[in-house]
Amino acid sequence: MSNQSTVLWSHIRTVQDFPKPGICFYDLTPLFMNNIGLLTDALIASIPAKQLEEVESFIAVEARGFVLASLLAQRTGKGLILVRKAGKLPPPVVGVGYSLEYGLDRLEMSAEIESQKVIIVDDVLATGGTLKAVKQLAEKCNHNVLGASIFLDLPDLHADLGLDIWTVLDDKSKPESVAA
Repeated sequence: MSNQSTVLWSHIRTVQDFPKPGICFYDLTPLFMNNIGLLTDALIASIPAKQLEEVESFIAVEARGFVLASLLAQRTGKGLILVRKAGKLPPPVVGVGYSLEYGLDRLEMSAEIESQKVIIVDDVLATGGTLKAVKQLAEKCNHNVLGASIFLDLPDLHADLGLDIWTVLDDKSKPESVAA
């Protein structure tokens, strides 16, 4: 376990039974208050150099993915494409429905963005429903998905998702010294 991982974990709060019973929610809000440089460095280090060079825009997944993708876009000088919940973007949009570990939802993306090489960015990968939906949405909009940058992976909750996934942390790397 690297010191970087321990520092990052020390700023993540675990909330049991949120947003519903049986769900363990990782609250990144304290992490966003501290160590933004370390967080950005860790995200960039997790993505292979070839993909960082090729990517034209980062796809930011609502809501915490907005923060992470913005950090990557700003540091690398690349573009930022927003994926939002239904009804939040002005038309024309392309949308997909999907299921997540605690319900159903719909995501949308502007239909007017030219085809680009993209990396999907999100905070936590659990069952993979959101990531699969965003990939499908990006492909419907003719974007070339190079992979996904995920801050925290919960690998026991998902199978192979059919794309390259680069992660900073996984729940198996959580040090015992960091309180839940």
